[in-house]
Amino acid sequence: MTQPGRPSFPEYDQLLTLLELGAPWFQASEACQVAVGGQSFAVHVASLGTCAPDAPAIGIFGGIHGLERIGTQLVLDYMRALLCRLSWDELLHRQLEVVRLVFMPIVNPGGMYEATRANPNGVDLMRNAPQDADAAVPFLAGGQRLGAWLPWYRGRAGAPMEAESQALLHVVETELLPRPLSFAVDCHSGYGWRDSIWFPYARTHSPMPHFPEMYLLKTMFEQAHPHHGYAFEPQSHQYLLHGDLWDYAYDRAPPHSLFLPMTLELGSWLWIKKNPRQLFSRAGIFNPIKAHRTARVLRRHVSLFDFLGRVAVAPERWLPHGDHRSQLLEQARAHWRGKPAP
Repeated sequence: MTQPGRPSFPEYDQLLTLLELGAPWFQASEACQVAVGGQSFAVHVASLGTCAPDAPAIGIFGGIHGLERIGTQLVLDYMRALLCRLSWDELLHRQLEVVRLVFMPIVNPGGMYEATRANPNGVDLMRNAPQDADAAVPFLAGGQRLGAWLPWYRGRAGAPMEAESQALLHVVETELLPRPLSFAVDCHSGYGWRDSIWFPYARTHSPMPHFPEMYLLKTMFEQAHPHHGYAFEPQSHQYLLHGDLWDYAYDRAPPHSLFLPMTLELGSWLWIKKNPRQLFSRAGIFNPIKAHRTARVLRRHVSLFDFLGRVAVAPERWLPHGDHRSQLLEQARAHWRGKPAP
């Protein structure tokens, strides 16, 4: 627990409480320490389920942008629900015998404490990886190196990646990439009229090597949840950017690994449309302010997390091979050819 009188913020306190209550179940660790305001915050990681190195795994991340608190709240709420279910849900116990869950709810605690998008060094962690886009990116928003006094700062060219970025990548490289199958969901809030699921690439319009698998995953999710309402598409259909962390992690996966990272973008324009006064609040641009809207967001996306847990149990039932995979590749190219998914 946070020491009395020590500066903190609600989401961090909630995470520490969950780690304490979940001690019999969670394997908890600190990925790094972040200094801010004369103190330090730990970047916490909590894992749950089998320790078998070849078992499928799902990583759920949040708080890469400190202003986007709703993403962290979504991850914390799901962790809380799992802990409650462990007392009675036999099917969950059986799932965790063959699947590993990894949570990193607050990747950027310094930014969340200071209520900034960037980390305490002024670096936008989602622009912090070293690779460049292969075509034009939006001015500033695609990542810039002019300086931290402007938003979307990538960091100095040639400098080491920020500690938080390295911590996230270390978790991905140790917990997810070595496995035959793994997923990642990174929870954000962003401009848009609808919620979106984006997947690599963000640096190029070229399709990712696992285009067929991502298309099949989308298709199965739509069959299981036909009214989900997500726009499910490559990030490049929206804009290109330099230094995307998930592009970088995906490209580092070994040949034997199937790693499918996704970014869950919660459409903040929906909340602003219903409550225009949020425009006058810095937090309100990225997060629902009304309690009932926050509750609606928290319950709306559980189906996505549960779906991934189910498909991870028996990948041999759905992973494509041979002609089936070739057919899926053609379907994926036709579906996402140069335009956003409907």
